[in-house]
Parts: sequence; structure tokens; C-alpha cells
Amino acid sequence: MKIPHEKLKQLTASIFAAAGCDEAEAARIGHYLTEANLVGHDSHGVIRIPYYIEWLRAGKVLANQQIKIDFENDAIAVVDGQYGFGQSVGEQATKLGIDKCQKQGVAVVALRDAGHLGRIGDWPLLAARAGLVSLHFVNTSGAGILVAPFGGIQRRLSANPIAAGVPVEGQEPILVDMSCCTIAEGKLKVALNKGVQVPENCIIDSKGQPSTDPGVFYGEPGAILSIAGHKGYALGVLTEVLAGSLTGGGSSHPDKASRLGNGMLSIYFDPKAFQQDSAFAADVKRFIDWVKSSQPTQPGGEILMPGEIEQRTRAQRLRDGIDLDDNTWGSITDVAASLGVAVA
Repeated sequence: MKIPHEKLKQLTASIFAAAGCDEAEAARIGHYLTEANLVGHDSHGVIRIPYYIEWLRAGKVLANQQIKIDFENDAIAVVDGQYGFGQSVGEQATKLGIDKCQKQGVAVVALRDAGHLGRIGDWPLLAARAGLVSLHFVNTSGAGILVAPFGGIQRRLSANPIAAGVPVEGQEPILVDMSCCTIAEGKLKVALNKGVQVPENCIIDSKGQPSTDPGVFYGEPGAILSIAGHKGYALGVLTEVLAGSLTGGGSSHPDKASRLGNGMLSIYFDPKAFQQDSAFAADVKRFIDWVKSSQPTQPGGEILMPGEIEQRTRAQRLRDGIDLDDNTWGSITDVAASLGVAVA
């Protein structure tokens, strides 16, 4: 079924308000979850509502939290998310980094113990809209251990997203948002709810054999594979250290498997501190034009920059609505009913 974006956003906000979030936080969660659906990242959208509410009821994520600054100087901040909703504490940490970078030219923010940060591309997009280049590394310290190491079978790493944004004068930013593994765990949830298979070479079963059945991942359990074999594995290891060990939240650890905590190391650059005129903006635009001038592999094909597919999907879904499968919609309406929220 297709649901208008505004209706879904308002319903999501109403659910979290009824669950105990203040009006501003509920609206923030509603915005970021539905934005993920709008750009085509359904795995990080409203499918997460039942899980977030379950965690909130169990005290594994906490409403209305403010980041706690444990260390700070002009260009660096180490902050504790205090297991607040990632859509809230993630935004707070990003805005802190933006503010420091605009004053100092560069900034680094180490965020630890945040609730699920959602679609990581939201954070470099926020920075890019402020005119900044940024790079973000994310891990989960325990409950998100999903990925087998290269050459191994059992889960040992988290999905380890890496995201980056580059402002482009007069255009939408270049936006990179990728995991070090072949498929987001949320996409396995989407496939399971829809009753469809996942692509080949994404997951293995408990014996290390390849599978396309998302039920194998949750049942036996299986594991997700790294992208590009040993190369993606190496990136995952690096991300665990930067987002986990360096932030203080810890890299993937089985003793923390009962609670999901995200760590995020974010690095911000103000182009004006590196180029004193419009040279940066001009070279980025020249580079985009140069890349797009390549002959497509297929007649009528097109060269896209990172983020363009999401921009086009967003425009289409704003126009046509967001398509949700019956299982996902049913789980959302069940949660709404449990909280006394009417679904029109």
C-alpha cells in the first residue's frame, strides 16, 4: 500500500509522542525515519518503529536525552549519547560538529553510546547543507554484531556504515552512504517481511554456505558478508576502531549484545579554510561534469553522482507516496493501537 509522506511522518511522530518522547523529539524521529523511506532506504525507515518502541519499553533506548560532553576543546568534542534516540542525539552531535567547524575550519566529534542512528547519510547531508565537507564512521558495540570476518563464519563485526558529504554550489550535495557489508540488516528485515529472497553473495548460513533466504540469517543464525571480500573486511575493521575504540563506546563486544549502542566518529572540514576563494566549489563542479562526460556502457544510459538516485527516489515518493508491505504496515498499526494512537 502507498501512504502519503506527511501522513506517515505525522503518524510516526504521534507514536513516539505517545510513548513518552517530547514533541520536538517525536517530530525529529518522525522526520528522519520517513526521510529514509523517501530516499529509498526502507531498511532504515518506519520499519524500525516497532523495534524502537520495544527498546524504549525495555529501557534499552531512552527518551528525551541530551548529549553529555565528556571532553571538549575548540575543535574536538567527545560526547556521550546516553542511549538517547539516535535521531535526536545524532543530530545534536552533528550540529555541535558543524558549529565547531565553522569557527575553527576543522572539527572532530566522537559520539558514543547513542541509540540506533538510523540512516547515516542524514548527518553528512546536514553538514553539507551548512557548506561543510564531512566524513562519518559508525559501529555498534554489541547488539549489532552481524558480519563475518573475511575467511570466517561466525558474526564478529557490525555493519560499519561509512558516510560522507560534499556541498555542490547550486546543486544537491554529493552524498556517500554505504556499509562495509554487502547488505544492511534492515534490508534483510524488509525482505523477510515481504517474503522475498535477497541477492546472491550477501549472506551465509551457520555452516558458512551461501544463501539467499533472509530467514536463514535470523534462524540459525547466519551472517552477512563484507563488500569486496578482504577489502570491505579491512574497512570494517578500521571503522570498528575509529567509531568504537576511539570514541570510547567500544568495538563489537559479545558482552554488550543485549543492548544496541552506536558509536560515530565524525570529521568536518570547512572548504573556506583550505581555499580562500571559490576554487573548491569550481573544481568540484568541473570534476562532476568531467565524470558525467564519460560514454555510458548502455545506449541512453547515464552517469550518476553518489546521492542522485536517492534524490530522484525522494521526488518520486513525495509525488506518489511511500510503498509499505502489509507486514510492515500491520506491525506499525499494532504498535500505534497499543499506545492509543488512532490510524486514520
